[in-house]
Amino acid sequence: MKNKLNKIARETNLYLKDYISKQKKSNLIAPIKYGLFSGGKKIRSKILVDIGKMFKVNYKTLIKIGAAVECVHAYSLIHDDLPCMDNDALRRGKPSTHVQYGESTAVLAGNSLLTIAFEILTAKNLNVSEKIKIELIKNLSECAGHSGVAGGQYLDLYYEKKKVSLKKVVDMQIKKTGKLFSFCCMVPLIVKNKDAKDINFFSKLGSDVGLLFQIIDDLLDFTGDTNYLGKKTKKDKKRGKATIVDLLGYKKTTKYCDKIKLNLFKKLNKYGSKSKDIQETIEYISIRNK
Repeated sequence: MKNKLNKIARETNLYLKDYISKQKKSNLIAPIKYGLFSGGKKIRSKILVDIGKMFKVNYKTLIKIGAAVECVHAYSLIHDDLPCMDNDALRRGKPSTHVQYGESTAVLAGNSLLTIAFEILTAKNLNVSEKIKIELIKNLSECAGHSGVAGGQYLDLYYEKKKVSLKKVVDMQIKKTGKLFSFCCMVPLIVKNKDAKDINFFSKLGSDVGLLFQIIDDLLDFTGDTNYLGKKTKKDKKRGKATIVDLLGYKKTTKYCDKIKLNLFKKLNKYGSKSKDIQETIEYISIRNK
């Protein structure tokens, strides 16, 4: 599993480094690179490749689209860390982008990464039709904007120190984290011109994978070690974050995760051995806190 992850991370980073090296020079290139190449396992790109393999999508095409996803993810992390958001000074064992370069520069670097994602999806070397490019851009826009990542972050901040129902917390976490996973699972079916029913199936599957990822992240914050994780832990409780761990407690939350995982495997079993890689990735996500 780690070898596969490392291969995808390496090739995604190589593509991004080459892409950014061809951008017009500006003072924002350094903070863009800092936020983009700060480490990270590229789990989202791995999931995109896993589903792509099921539907025999060209690997290089998947890497390029994954690079766009990683730009959106990096943008969201840069902005999440800002003092006006989650106020995190540490990210992946290094000072956050705003600590290294200043708040205004971090905001602009994040904005630039979001726009680079869409540049990548319109590039001539992305060998899909114009119609598919438009569909990819439409879906990524929805997953990144007010109905997805941005909207989820708003709710995450709005719910602080409030009593919030489980349903609302799940909805918030699906927007904040699940939507980008949802896009990754939809991409191969969009590229292959599959019907709406199949795309919706994988969209929901991705939302659940993202939800699982976020809950495990919250469990790690609850019990984890700052030196191991490369970011400050136990901060959710201090800020009064609305999390499933806070609502259900540690033990019930781990059972909740197991239920999500088993349901995902049940849905994927109909694809037989074709779903081996994605099931392996889901298992990897689920044991990060054990």
